Amino acid sequence: MGEFHYADILIAPVISERTNMLMEGQNKYVFLIAPKATKLDVRRAVSERFKVEVGDVNIINLPRKPKRLGRRQYLTPVRRKAIVQVALGQRIMELTEAL
Repeated sequence: MGEFHYADILIAPVISERTNMLMEGQNKYVFLIAPKATKLDVRRAVSERFKVEVGDVNIINLPRKPKRLGRRQYLTPVRRKAIVQVALGQRIMELTEAL
């Protein structure tokens, strides 16, 4: 297997009203991740990128949705989200400052 890099696993943070409540109340952060990423990959990527201790990782497979563009029909690509709980007393400052 090649070199491990967190940019191959973490695509983007998910920022919404619900994820802001998770950040403030439960110290959980939500990321879009690569379709083939595992919980262990996400744990390593978050701890390497943000220098925090990761407690728990939950992964959600988002459904593909049918879309139309004129007469052409297609499905949206496969998407996955990871909900990452950071250890008590630690925060990901880059995401909490965006609030």
